[in-house]
Amino acid sequence: MRFVVCIKQVPETTDVKINPETHTLMREGVTSIVNPFDMYAIEEAIRMKSRVGAGTVTALTMGPPQAEAVLREAIAMGADEGILLSDRAFAGSDTLATSYALGCAVRKIGPFDLIVTGLETLDGSTGQVGPELAENLDVPFVAYVSSIASVGDGTLECERLMEDHYEK
Repeated sequence: MRFVVCIKQVPETTDVKINPETHTLMREGVTSIVNPFDMYAIEEAIRMKSRVGAGTVTALTMGPPQAEAVLREAIAMGADEGILLSDRAFAGSDTLATSYALGCAVRKIGPFDLIVTGLETLDGSTGQVGPELAENLDVPFVAYVSSIASVGDGTLECERLMEDHYEK
């Protein structure tokens, strides 16, 4: 099976500054990390690969050249490969542009069985890229997944947290 995990490099602090001219994050001098929710996504994709006994986990990110660091971390955790989409034209992309670019990359890298994303990012907290990516690729989407029981043969059995109950 082929698992694609979309991850993002985010500032390690909530004290970020916005460039008044470009309206983009000023990343200079700020330590960056893998978005914490994306760490769960990487771990789960690696676990699923182990459960099915074969396959690959591809970490995919979009960002400046230094975002390569989050791909290296994903590979150190057990991902098989990392792909960085980097171009100055991507600077300041909103969630729709980001999901479009990621969707184009997923189509280019080839067939996949499952795309895993984190809940949201620390720097934007919108939670929109995952659902927009699914819409762009015309594939099913499940949000708020807390555990995955099984994956295979075109099926996914998972549990997700709703407001007052779990749904399977």
